[in-house]
Amino acid sequence: MQIAIVLYDRFTALDAVGPYEVLSRIPGAETVFVAEQAGPVRNDNGGTLGLVADRTLDEVDRPDIVLVPGGPGQIAQMDNVRLLDWLRAADAASTWTTSVCTGSLLLAAAGLLDGRRATSHWLALDTLPEFGATPTSERVVFDGKYVTAAGVSSGIDMGLALLGRICGDDHAMAVQLLTEYDPQPPYDAGSPLKAPAHLVENARAASRFIMS
Repeated sequence: MQIAIVLYDRFTALDAVGPYEVLSRIPGAETVFVAEQAGPVRNDNGGTLGLVADRTLDEVDRPDIVLVPGGPGQIAQMDNVRLLDWLRAADAASTWTTSVCTGSLLLAAAGLLDGRRATSHWLALDTLPEFGATPTSERVVFDGKYVTAAGVSSGIDMGLALLGRICGDDHAMAVQLLTEYDPQPPYDAGSPLKAPAHLVENARAASRFIMS
């Protein structure tokens, strides 16, 4: 089973690395990072972290799982014909097509989420209907073979949920145990429904910078 994780300039690192840590533990899985050009691709935090694209998009044409991370750089990719065409072609052969955070907007821009339920970062949910998707604030959404996760950290949840579908609950729970994924955050402000109202409003006001 081949898992293709898409990289592009200014992606969010945890969107890619979180699911990678989980899904790479599928027995026999081959995980490849792909981009338009092979080599280092820099993240959204001032480019201080890079992941290496092992292969170009042209070199990976029939992955079993497609994973598209989000990040501020997603906006510049929304009309990237080469990437959108690759997503359509890869999706035609994939068993699962997935995204984390605003990566769902790229799937939607490629026409893959038309009429489907999907999620994204809470600041981007309102954009999904522009591309024919039905937004939901759920943390992980399955609609057929399409699996979308909400913001950033939810990619780990998505990876575990998908791992359970592929390998069974026991295997997924074993991976959860070995990675010691047992969230006990010091604050209960991880969603706009829980965070203090002033923080939510500050985030909305700043979103034109965060999401651009």
